[in-house]
Amino acid sequence: MSMATRTDTGSPEPHVADSHDLIRVQGARENNLKDVHVEIPKRRLTVFTGVSGSGKSSLVFGTIAAESQRMINETYSAFVQGFMPNLARPEVDLLDGLTTAIIVDQERMGSNPRSTVGTATDANAMLRILFSRLGKPHIGPPNAYSFNVPSVKATGAITVERGAGRTKTEKATFNRLGGMCPRCEGMGSVTDFDLSALYDDSKSLNEGALTIPGYSMEGWFGRIFSGSGYFDMDKPLAKYTKKELHDLLYREPTKIKVEGINLTYEGLIPKIQKSMLAKDVDAMQPHIRAFVERAVTFTTCPECHGTRLTTEARSSKINGKNIADVCTMQISDLADWVRKLDEPSVAPLLTGLQHLLDSFTEIGLGYLSLDRPSGTLSGGEAQRTKMIRHLGSSLTDVTYVFDEPTIGLHPHDIQRMNGLLLRLRDKGNTVLVVEHKPETIAIADHVVDLGPGAGTAGGTVCFEGTVEGLRASGTLTGRHLDDRATLKETVRTPAGALEIRGANAHNLRDVDVDIPLGVLCVITGVAGSGKSSLVHGSIPTGAGVISIDQGAIRGSRRSNPATYTGLLDPIRKAFAKANGVKPALFSANSEGACPACNGAGVIYTDLGMMASVATTCEQCEGRRFQASVLDYHFGGRDISEVLAMSVTEAEEFFGTGEARIPAAHAILHRLADVGLGYLSLGQPLTTLSGGERQRLKLATHMSDKGGVYILDEPTTGLHLADVEQLLGLLDRLVDSGKSVIVIEHHQAVMAHADWIIDLGPGAGHDGGRIVFEGTPADLVASRSTLTGEHLAAYVAP
Repeated sequence: MSMATRTDTGSPEPHVADSHDLIRVQGARENNLKDVHVEIPKRRLTVFTGVSGSGKSSLVFGTIAAESQRMINETYSAFVQGFMPNLARPEVDLLDGLTTAIIVDQERMGSNPRSTVGTATDANAMLRILFSRLGKPHIGPPNAYSFNVPSVKATGAITVERGAGRTKTEKATFNRLGGMCPRCEGMGSVTDFDLSALYDDSKSLNEGALTIPGYSMEGWFGRIFSGSGYFDMDKPLAKYTKKELHDLLYREPTKIKVEGINLTYEGLIPKIQKSMLAKDVDAMQPHIRAFVERAVTFTTCPECHGTRLTTEARSSKINGKNIADVCTMQISDLADWVRKLDEPSVAPLLTGLQHLLDSFTEIGLGYLSLDRPSGTLSGGEAQRTKMIRHLGSSLTDVTYVFDEPTIGLHPHDIQRMNGLLLRLRDKGNTVLVVEHKPETIAIADHVVDLGPGAGTAGGTVCFEGTVEGLRASGTLTGRHLDDRATLKETVRTPAGALEIRGANAHNLRDVDVDIPLGVLCVITGVAGSGKSSLVHGSIPTGAGVISIDQGAIRGSRRSNPATYTGLLDPIRKAFAKANGVKPALFSANSEGACPACNGAGVIYTDLGMMASVATTCEQCEGRRFQASVLDYHFGGRDISEVLAMSVTEAEEFFGTGEARIPAAHAILHRLADVGLGYLSLGQPLTTLSGGERQRLKLATHMSDKGGVYILDEPTTGLHLADVEQLLGLLDRLVDSGKSVIVIEHHQAVMAHADWIIDLGPGAGHDGGRIVFEGTPADLVASRSTLTGEHLAAYVAP
């Protein structure tokens, strides 16, 4: 045997490709990160912990995931990049070892009323193909079963080539069968307008007859109405002829010319339908939503009975069920129905559909139905719905990035979610999870703890290593990791009761329950058991009831805590009064804005398909205001210095002395009360974490006049240490004479309650019943429900 062919029987040298087993981050400075250096092992489950606002999302989403996506986008041609969002390079010195990042975040799944769970997950697309192949009678292609495709008929002349340059014109008729119900246009509901809410018929248009938000006669609307020539602007609407009233309310879009400009005039009702009713009601701005709820009534479509489909689509059936019937079924039941179909001609389709529906059940969403509007899903449900497409994926060596995947999950459901995260890891993927729940932190291979505080007091790595090392580290997370709640020795006595009788919204089964008032009452149960249906569907939201849901705070870079909470209004008025000028001067979005950057503080340079570059405005040096505005002072400070203050500093500043403003001080006190004392007043809302936004919303609603507070999972995004502060706030609310009803899964909140109402025993049609009512101590003693078992395991023995 020659030397050249001799085999080495010793251990082989590791291949150079196997040395890239770490994601290295050096010098990360995104948002509040302070030159962070961290090494994350690949093909492992890494959990990022720390108090709310410590910089977890800035490191994971704003740095690692953002750079991965940016580099993938750069592999496309310059032409394609021109159609993609421009992503700026994160503030970081070095990022090494990145793999393709797949982000599964908490963003709600759009608010388009046409979007359902079925359309968002491709389940509807598969069902449409299935019915177009197997449905009896056969009515047409898959589009014939789609409620988003209208039926189209057209007749016209076509030119047919006959060869040798000869052509012949023939009459042709085209038909395209769609599944959209023509009456409701695929919405499932029809709208009826209360005309008295649209206008005051005793006034003329020039006198402000229209009561629709934004329809002022001083702007373009006034010029379009007067330039149309369809009616007299000075005549009271009560004296309009039938034609004039029809033109005002129902006229189809018509081209007109006003002052030499080509414009389109359209009746009020079609315009409102396009501009306001095309959005989901929950996604509207508060004043628009109030108008819609006042002026528009939604009733189930009498032709399609809410199914959104044509008569033809509903007539085609498989085993006695049409496509609308199967979409209303609970997904776990639909999976069983599909399993019974045995048709070799569509076997691959049935296999794919079966896997998709089983994934819903596996991830804990088997209680949903495919016709559920996607805008009504909670943040946790939306995130898990997005996870479904990744469960059966054959991709490996990618980085999955999750933002609190346990949101909205009962402790019983968290075990299942942990199993899914471990499955993704075991396929050879890197899994990065931002999480607060100790049950998920416990399964991590590697933990990165950021802190020590929030905002400017955070942004550093306090600990990096194993879960055991975190427990022994003495960091804030380490100290709270094994926290166990203690049950209250005495509970408050109810001052009355809110009676709910025969509640049957969604999956509730004629529930009768008395919710005690004057105490802290927690509604709990597994995900999908009917908690939100009971509270939001049965308690009238009106006088005295303040409901704080999980809806995200919307705001641009120009919005900040001062503008969102209304704090800036009394401050601007105080500045204006002290200096004898207009309040508008002290708004960076109005007359006081720096002319160079229009009050943004930064100037964006658009570089086409390259990332836009943001540079601090040289004229105002990032202060956002004109130089002349900064000459005006109040209490020795100018407006930019006030916006740079922290909440704690501003609370002291506006609480005493010549700068005392009681209205501003009250708002600042509420912000400090929810633990946001470290936030600066001018910090853009876009840079706040999920937990900070949740508490900012809570602080804003605390000023509302009401006796009953309904909070939907207020611990969302909160660190274990922040939960203690939240419990103190809830106690103060109850002690001040309020009634607090909390929908919550966190055991610490359950243990702190005066009264618990547990729904279940399961989800969907396996839930919807009251399985326990009583004190936390009774629930722990009986251990009669899933909640009781988990609470007993959590509380200190």
